[in-house]
Amino acid sequence: MNALITGGCGFVGSNLAAHLLSLDLSDPGQANKVTVFDNLSRHGASENLAWMRTLSSVGQNPIEFIHGDIRNAFDVEAVVKALQPDVIFHLAGQVAMTTSMQSPRRDFEINVLGSINVLEAVRIYTPKTAIIYASSNKVYGNLGHLDLVETATRYQPRASQNGVDESVAIEFHTPYGCSKGATDQYMQDYARSFGLNTVVFRHSTIYGGRQFATYDQGWVGWFCRQAIESKANPSRPPFTVSGDGKQVRDLLHVSDAVCCYVAAYEHIAAARGQAFNIGGGMENSMSLLELLHYLEKRLDLKLNYTHLPWRQSDQKFFVADNSKAGKFIAWAPITTKEEGIESVLNWEKLASSLS
Repeated sequence: MNALITGGCGFVGSNLAAHLLSLDLSDPGQANKVTVFDNLSRHGASENLAWMRTLSSVGQNPIEFIHGDIRNAFDVEAVVKALQPDVIFHLAGQVAMTTSMQSPRRDFEINVLGSINVLEAVRIYTPKTAIIYASSNKVYGNLGHLDLVETATRYQPRASQNGVDESVAIEFHTPYGCSKGATDQYMQDYARSFGLNTVVFRHSTIYGGRQFATYDQGWVGWFCRQAIESKANPSRPPFTVSGDGKQVRDLLHVSDAVCCYVAAYEHIAAARGQAFNIGGGMENSMSLLELLHYLEKRLDLKLNYTHLPWRQSDQKFFVADNSKAGKFIAWAPITTKEEGIESVLNWEKLASSLS
């Protein structure tokens, strides 16, 4: 596989690059070629690049790094034309709803214009290239139509326990929802209109190692860090939780996410032109409060936090129904939330020593 990963120095991108490099080591002549394209603007990107460059020291082929900006059509065109990739894993993007509210134009330029640059480069120069795109559950808006029951720790559906499937109508809320939703639709339409091999993944929560979580992106890692810091310093000021903390997401470990991306490429004939809800499933769902209670028990401490107002158009419940992905690309998550959270606690301890 000759793979190009946009946003390849980010959280999912760096894990995907490492996974691709680790495959087929028994026959170096058939090993994957991996190129990462990134402008290194996000916190942690330079650290992830340095880490990926160390992989060759343990027998893996080195990655190729190209410094470029997805918003620059010339940058994108040049790398696609030169590499002629078999697949582009399009992960570059503005990833936070709160940031989109502060700068809607920048959010649009990165998420929509940047993605059009990728689509056009492929359409003109490499029309057989597969494009696997990271969309978002935010394309469904706040899912206010769901019939939910409020319990002591979470919101949950009154009836169905299978999660949200792709038959639910899309409804873009916030600039972030609009930009991810617009690109989601462009990806599907370039398959219809131009015959491109595009696939869309509407993700819920992805978490795991190499994620330099922040307050507004990567909530599992962020709260794990708060718990670790609270354990070390019980008198530290309280941290904050948006809303009542009962909002539910399904947790997809990054190791399962990267296998999903590879599966889409391997089943591109069946998956092309399709959108898939991708997450950890109902068995790996958690509310914010449930994660905090789990961390209190796991680390034997009492967390001190306060509540902020609800974020704009926050979903009280989103759990992906993975049935369609199972049917089309033969994929399902295998990492339990307990195993995943343990990996994040270990990563956050390491990350604190890097910062």
